[in-house]
Formats: sequence, structure tokens, C-alpha cells
Amino acid sequence: MLEKELEKNLKYEIKKLGGRAYKFISPGNAGVPDRLIVLPGERVYFVELKRPGEKPRKLQEKQIKFLQELGCSVVIISTEKELEDFINYLREGDGEWK
Repeated sequence: MLEKELEKNLKYEIKKLGGRAYKFISPGNAGVPDRLIVLPGERVYFVELKRPGEKPRKLQEKQIKFLQELGCSVVIISTEKELEDFINYLREGDGEWK
């Protein structure tokens, strides 16, 4: 599945959950995650979407680490299965994302 298809499916699934999947662009801060997910109940996630088998670039890894050190939840999704697992996690709402 292409990255843009994953992104389209993510937006659709988040909307079904009553949330928003904002395109996250931060001028002057290259490498930030692709989407900012906001859900009812004060649940916020940064999501980086990749093609299957692709890993974040070094600059993206740096931005992800920085956000995680601030206590933010960052999710990397590169397959339909990972997207499905994330959406199921959001529906169940138990614990922290892996």
C-alpha cells in the first residue's frame, strides 16, 4: 500500500472515531511527523506514515525522539496491519500505545 493510501485510510478511520487527523506542517522544523491526531478525551498522537519497509530518516528520528522526550505519543505506520492495530488500540482505549 502506498503512503498516500495509508494517509487517506488513517484520516477516514480517525474521523469515524470522532477525531481529526490534521496535516502537521511546522515551518523551520523539518522532519516533524505527517499527521497530528486529536481524539475525544484529550488523546493526541503524532503519526509518521512511511511506505512498507521504510524507516524514518535521521532527521525524522531526531524529531520523534524530541517529541517523545516531551511526553508526546508518536506512532510510525508503514503497513495496513499497523494502521489496523493502531485504530483498534484507539477504539479499545486501554493502556499506552506500544
